[in-house]
Amino acid sequence: MENILLLTLILLLAELFEALTQRAETLLGVLENLYASYQKSIFLFFLMQPGFYVLLFIVLITGVLNATMIFLLAIKIFDMFYKIELIKKVFIQRNMPAEMAEMLAWKMPKYFFLMGSAMYPPLLFYALS
Repeated sequence: MENILLLTLILLLAELFEALTQRAETLLGVLENLYASYQKSIFLFFLMQPGFYVLLFIVLITGVLNATMIFLLAIKIFDMFYKIELIKKVFIQRNMPAEMAEMLAWKMPKYFFLMGSAMYPPLLFYALS
């Protein structure tokens, strides 16, 4: 039980770091923050997603790969590659529909960035229990 709580806490810290580095007032601001690391190196972009690596580490050390864990990994993978596709659309190809441009300009509540920190650790705790 102690290990489960420790691993959950480590994931929480990783998610808080990820939220802190991506925080902005709009989704376009989030993409700009991510694009800054993407421009330097794609590897730096992937390093700025520590929650994914923590989940992979937890799967390796615990050997738990149930449906909830697979769901967590799938969401993290989808999240990373969706961000890359948005970065390509917005900053590289500069081919973005008007509706998407409006969506990216919406202001987001301050608690929006804590959604990952509120969602992933409880799911991990459930997966390991």
